[in-house]
Amino acid sequence: MTIATTSSHGMAPDMAEVRNRLREIVGASTNWRDHQQALAERASLGSHLAPSQDALPVRRMQDSLVEVHLPLGTDPSLREKYLTFHDTVRFGRILEDLDSLAVLICYSHTRNKAQSRSPLSIVTALVDKIDMRKNIIYPDCDIKFTGHVTWVGKSSIEAKIHMSQFHDGAYSAVLDATFVMVARDPENKRAAFVNPLKPEGPEEEKIFQEGEENKKRRVDLSTASLLKVAPKLLERELVHSLFLNTLDSKTVSFRSRILPPDSVWMEDAKLKGLEICHPQERNIFNRIFGGFLMRKAYELGWANACYYGGCRPNLVAVDDILFQKPVEIGSLLLLSSQVCYTEGKYIQVRVHTEVLDPETRQHNTTNVFHFTFSFPQDVRAVIPKTYGESMLYLDGKRHFSQEH
Repeated sequence: MTIATTSSHGMAPDMAEVRNRLREIVGASTNWRDHQQALAERASLGSHLAPSQDALPVRRMQDSLVEVHLPLGTDPSLREKYLTFHDTVRFGRILEDLDSLAVLICYSHTRNKAQSRSPLSIVTALVDKIDMRKNIIYPDCDIKFTGHVTWVGKSSIEAKIHMSQFHDGAYSAVLDATFVMVARDPENKRAAFVNPLKPEGPEEEKIFQEGEENKKRRVDLSTASLLKVAPKLLERELVHSLFLNTLDSKTVSFRSRILPPDSVWMEDAKLKGLEICHPQERNIFNRIFGGFLMRKAYELGWANACYYGGCRPNLVAVDDILFQKPVEIGSLLLLSSQVCYTEGKYIQVRVHTEVLDPETRQHNTTNVFHFTFSFPQDVRAVIPKTYGESMLYLDGKRHFSQEH
């Protein structure tokens, strides 16, 4: 993978060099045995943090512009890493690359040439949205990523990445991704200020305004979360209608439930997995790499969708991937995927990940992922049985409605 930027970052021949560049920026070691010393050295960088955002120089969108090439067409050894059994590209690998690039874009925005290492710890807070522009990603054609910072708050940064692929003599759009990153102190304990962003011209003003609207939408969605407030009237009526459709007309009992034709109980539309978090999958801050978590969640969600629909599904969108807590090295990571909503040829899959502490037996949620898949034909309807499942159903419907 080669990288070109408008800043003086130099050239990197492959994705490994992109990640090496990130290690250089924060001073992370490639040797796990040295990680404690590296963490101690980073703690000393706290004195280099800006006391306020006003103390930092203003940046342009062009300052963080990054272009990266993935030469699948010319590098057979690299192609093997991205290849599926069905001769397509592993989308989980693309998610890993997108996450690394989003971090690099944000460090390009906050760079200070006077500092050999950045005092900022920039981590993924949210994958706001990934919209697929085409279903097929060819395994033997070059891919190009371009991206830059599009909006900033006090300590948060929005970055957009566009992915295209060279086929039939030209590059065509594959996907658009929006990441929200947060800057924290060197020890990743508290928020840190980032450089303000000044849009130039009406096009950049529009992009920046979209970032403001995205932030407002995220706040509104969080406020209206079903974990905080009751469903809306139409949603309550929908849940009751689903309940009535499952009553046994012979007994007319609350306990007697019958599955409608061509349907599946939600409790039977699950798939689970477990990952032991080894040092190999660590990021530059010696926690589990967010891209790795996304890849594992996507692959489990895809497998569940494939089993549910009876054939290989197409990914339509990824949205609202929330990183609630970092995953430490050595953790036992439990992944649970659930088909939570269906409509026509589409299904919504939610993947929930949590860390299990074997000593205390406590479970702590770390991530929630939302994937939309499509099939060539209509799929069976998924039916909730409990109130909790009904809330998952409504949440899935809300996410699906955002895409349609």
